[in-house]
Order: sequence, then C-alpha cells, then structure tokens
Amino acid sequence: MSEVFEGYERQYCELSANLSRKCNAAGSILDGEQKSKEINELLSGLDEADVLIRKMDLEARSLQPSVKAMLLAKLREYKSDLTKLKREVKKLASAKSSLTAHEELLESGMASSDQRDRLMMSTERLNQSSERIKDSRRAVFETEELGVSILQDLHQQRESLLNSHAKLHGVDDAIDKSKKVLTAMSRRISKNKWILGSVIGALVLAIIFILYFKLTH
Repeated sequence: MSEVFEGYERQYCELSANLSRKCNAAGSILDGEQKSKEINELLSGLDEADVLIRKMDLEARSLQPSVKAMLLAKLREYKSDLTKLKREVKKLASAKSSLTAHEELLESGMASSDQRDRLMMSTERLNQSSERIKDSRRAVFETEELGVSILQDLHQQRESLLNSHAKLHGVDDAIDKSKKVLTAMSRRISKNKWILGSVIGALVLAIIFILYFKLTH
C-alpha cells in the first residue's frame, strides 16, 4: 500500500473521530454563542476532511489496478461516513437557526407581519446560499475527478507512445540491417557481373582466335 495514502488515511481517521465527538457534544450545548462556535469548527473540519478524501482519491487512482481497487473500496466507506457526519452537522445548524429565530421572536414580543416576512426571506436566502455552497463543492469535486481521469488517460497515452517508440526503434534497426544486406548483395552482383563479363570476353577471344587459326591454316 502507498505510504502517502496511509498518511492521509491516518489524518482522516483522527479528524473523523474528533468530528464525531464534537458533533455529539454540540447536541447538548444550549448556549447560542458557544453552539455557533462549535458548528463553525465542525464545518471547518468537514472541509478539511473533504480535502483529505480528495487527496486519498488522487493517490489511490495513481497506483496499480489491484491496489487501486482495494483503496477505492475503502474510500467509498470513508465517503459514506463523511456524508453521515455532514447530515448530523446540518441538523445541528438547522436546529440552531430555528432556535435563534424563535428566541428573537420571543424577545421582540408580538412581531409584525413585515418582520416575520423579512425573517422568512432571510432564512430562505440563507438556505439558498447553503445550497449554492454545496453545489460549488460538488462542482469542485467533479472537476478534480475529471482531472484524475484525464491524468490517467495521458499516462496510458504516454505508455502507448513509449511502446510505439520502442517498436519504431526496432524497425529502424531492422531496416539498417536490411540495407547492409542489400548493399553487400549489390556489391556481390556487381562483382559477379565483372567476372561473367571477363569470362564471356575471354570465350569470345578464344573463339575468334580458333576461327582465325582454322581459316589461316
């Protein structure tokens, strides 16, 4: 297993356990200011956990297929646990918002309809902002996954190019050897042509000499 992955895994497990303890403790806190502080710390911790998950995912996808499959299966469990933690923190934040709004209404006595409408609009805007933040986080994560996929494709293409280069190098060597063989054969053919020409020339001279000898005698 990758030492880098194990390092991220240890950090995540420690952070996850700490967040679980804080989440359980925050449920029993009644003080509004203290609860807000705890929820903010939990949200910050969740962001850090998301970062660690993404780092583990990137590291796992860069390893050999057999190891990668095992680590990605483990990552799915971590992601599931983190999703549960996010739900718990969301419940705490929703309960805190509801409690704060209720306290404000009690302190102000009989609130006017305009005030209630403004409060409802503010709550709706807060919810919309939360949804936009979630969408942004989801988009970032999807972009990182796309980046990982592209890096894997580039790695495979690089391996293919290296293999092609090696094959081309082998073809070049074979062509060079073939050229040398053809050059040697060409030289032998030229040499044989000269020898054959010399033999034919000698035969022609011999025939001429014989004919001349017969005709003169």
